[in-house]
Amino acid sequence: MPVTKSAKKRLRQNLARRARNRAGRSALKTQMRKVREACQNGELERAGAEFRLACKKLDQAAAKGLIHRNAAARLKSRLSKRLKAARSAS
Repeated sequence: MPVTKSAKKRLRQNLARRARNRAGRSALKTQMRKVREACQNGELERAGAEFRLACKKLDQAAAKGLIHRNAAARLKSRLSKRLKAARSAS
């Protein structure tokens, strides 16, 4: 446990940041899952809307440093590929 005043403050800051980061990552995962499920169920309009929202959230997360920008680009590419496959299948 921290002893000095500055170490105690640093611990409080780290806990707050950790909670914020976990919530952000969880929201990202949920949004990507919504896109995948909509593609699987053949709901192409909903999938398109969810994909646009997922791209926005991925870009925001990359800008905040929550995930690396290349990771955001990779995930957007994979979701886009899945959406295109679902559109061509129907």
